[in-house]
Amino acid sequence: MKVLQIINSLTTAGAEKLLLDSIPKYNKLGVSMDLLLLDGSETPFLKILKEQSKGEIYRLGKGSVYNPWHIIKIIKYFKKYDIVHVHLFPALYWTALAKFVSFSKVVLLFTEHSTSNKRRKYYFRLLDRIIYRNYHAIITISKEVDIFIKKHLGFRLSKFHLINNGVDIERIKAAKTAIPSDFGISISEKIIVQVSSFRYPKDQQTLIRSLSFISKGVKLILVGEGALLDECKKLVKNLELESRVLFLGIRMDVPELLKMADIVVLSSYYEGLSLSCIEALASGNPLIASDAPGLSQIVKGAGILFPIGDEKILALEIDNLLNDKEYYSKTVKSCLERAKKYSLDAMIQKHIQLYREVCPNKN
Repeated sequence: MKVLQIINSLTTAGAEKLLLDSIPKYNKLGVSMDLLLLDGSETPFLKILKEQSKGEIYRLGKGSVYNPWHIIKIIKYFKKYDIVHVHLFPALYWTALAKFVSFSKVVLLFTEHSTSNKRRKYYFRLLDRIIYRNYHAIITISKEVDIFIKKHLGFRLSKFHLINNGVDIERIKAAKTAIPSDFGISISEKIIVQVSSFRYPKDQQTLIRSLSFISKGVKLILVGEGALLDECKKLVKNLELESRVLFLGIRMDVPELLKMADIVVLSSYYEGLSLSCIEALASGNPLIASDAPGLSQIVKGAGILFPIGDEKILALEIDNLLNDKEYYSKTVKSCLERAKKYSLDAMIQKHIQLYREVCPNKN
């Protein structure tokens, strides 16, 4: 069986991280899997994948992923593969249109990663229904995503397959702890970490504002890049928190940074199924997350939830954990237990099973 994964690029975000971690594992399990990028610009993830994967990596160019010319470029790859598995918009549209205009018989699968997007808020429902009909199956990564996309499209239920995303839990457990002094942090200071791109809906602003209500012996590390990075830096300056907030940019040692933390926070407005959330659960630290779609289901009953955008309640929850050792230990234990439900290996096996169902005559 030959499978081609198509995604916009390998920037450092959730869906991209999923492919980085899983493609080498698929190939080791005997599934011949390659990758096609609309934007093949060099990124840290792409560099690592080239080192770890024996599969082909095709790049349609280096530039905008919104160029309709990608439709024509994609067509020639269909004949090489039994299954084409697509992620994210606009790869969703360009691949479906490439199949439509070429009359190809290749099996298309799409993984829906988000509980919300701008197309669902405006007048694109009919167009979305036309595009999604070109896909043999739609994989949803969480219960919330499953509910939202089924309602949006109104297709027969058999077209949807709920397969939770997963992370390499053993890799996180085995990671060494980063050294606080390497970041100018003293051994007496407590560390909060959030790993997420600086874009809507991640809402780092609420976490930054919460620091004003927390002891000065607590420092915040923010990992990631994105369009809202400068806005967050400006907020830190306005609140006079420069000495307490570290912006580390893109990092390839996230498990090590999580091990160094005392608390991990995710303050998003919504998620699909956050890989950062699962990594946090598996890190050996308590997780505090916003009570938001894509986070609530994973965290409830394990980590701690706070109202979306409420920096005062968030600060209170952080203080409660730092000041109550028994509560802290209980939360850590619950988080570790919950993380076991989201293993990368389990996700891969379910994908392979689906591949065999949609291509029963292929090994």
